Amino acid sequence: MLIMRQVGFSRRSLLQATLGAPALHGTSANDRIQIGVIGAGSRGSALMREVAAAKSANAVITAICDVYRSNRERAAEFVAKTWGIKPRQTVDYKELLGWREVDAVLIATPDFGHSIILKDAVTAGKDAYCEKPMGVDFAEAKAAYLAVRQSDRVVQIGTQRRSEPRMVAAARLIRSGVLGQVTRVEMSVNFHEPRWRRDYTQIRPEDVAWPQFLMHRPSRPFDARRFREWQLFRDYTNGIAGLWMCHFIDLVHWFLEDPYPAGAVANGGVYLWKDGRETSDVFHALLDYPKGFLVSFAMSLTNAAGNRNLWFGTRGTFDADAMKITGQGSRAPDRLTEEITVAEEPVNSHMENFLECVRTRRTPRADIQAGFSHAVAVCMAGLALDMGRKVRFDRERLELIL
Repeated sequence: MLIMRQVGFSRRSLLQATLGAPALHGTSANDRIQIGVIGAGSRGSALMREVAAAKSANAVITAICDVYRSNRERAAEFVAKTWGIKPRQTVDYKELLGWREVDAVLIATPDFGHSIILKDAVTAGKDAYCEKPMGVDFAEAKAAYLAVRQSDRVVQIGTQRRSEPRMVAAARLIRSGVLGQVTRVEMSVNFHEPRWRRDYTQIRPEDVAWPQFLMHRPSRPFDARRFREWQLFRDYTNGIAGLWMCHFIDLVHWFLEDPYPAGAVANGGVYLWKDGRETSDVFHALLDYPKGFLVSFAMSLTNAAGNRNLWFGTRGTFDADAMKITGQGSRAPDRLTEEITVAEEPVNSHMENFLECVRTRRTPRADIQAGFSHAVAVCMAGLALDMGRKVRFDRERLELIL
């Protein structure tokens, strides 16, 4: 059972944060979008570089929050070199959300913090770019989803494939019906390595704000391994479903325009890497959808034989790795007779799209609905693995049926 340790905003602090947050409606093109970074590790650093590369967006990073001293200092140095300013720093994301010099936030913490921080961000009046997965705990993901829907904040989820030129073209083709009726999608990702194992021998407790790292997760003494290798422990992730499946199941919702699975089953375990990890090194989920198709997602860390990303329709097959659509497998009279190579379509980057929408108040490509849809799927698959039985979803009530 989780110990809810997170200290909530007071009514007064929330009101002050909301009133103090600059609204960008009607902001002139000469005004900079001021950004706070929550989580400045490897992924957060990559997002900072994307902001710097988006020259036309006229954005600047003004604040850094990270629980690890090394990350904060490195991020502050990057900001100083890139924009010539000294950003404010903190270990407490709620403090950052109260700062007037922050219009929008980039959320790139470990996965278990995404939903809660996103909910708090929009409640505090901030726009947000939230890394994937949008959530790994269903109740937290739903609360964040409802908070965003009830706000006027711009939220982009970090499923960057929605801004990849060839994926944009593929989505258009599949949604046009080129494959006919799609009844099955098969996705497989394979490595032969103990992913997420990292060196933690140099991590010193005095450099880590440990309570802020744990947030609402169970309290425990400082543990450098859990801090550095959180992906291996169930207090902080639901495993491969959240860590990897979110990338791929998002394509299903996007391409086939069906936002939630009807049901999910899963199996897997730790079969090879007996290193104390609590998350599977082999995982396989099957998800069925109301429109009438089945999705298979499998991943292993035990053999790198290759990946598969195949979409089977009545008129042919789409190979999303090769980016080719052919009539292979179809015996229908209207099967495809010529191979289609998916070409790139002009599109700006995922970060540019977010910053553009912050300024224009339009809906970004990977909006909160896209994020909640993949969160529902990964939560269903993770729970199905844990419980050993099928998990269903009531899309009218937005509730899991266990």
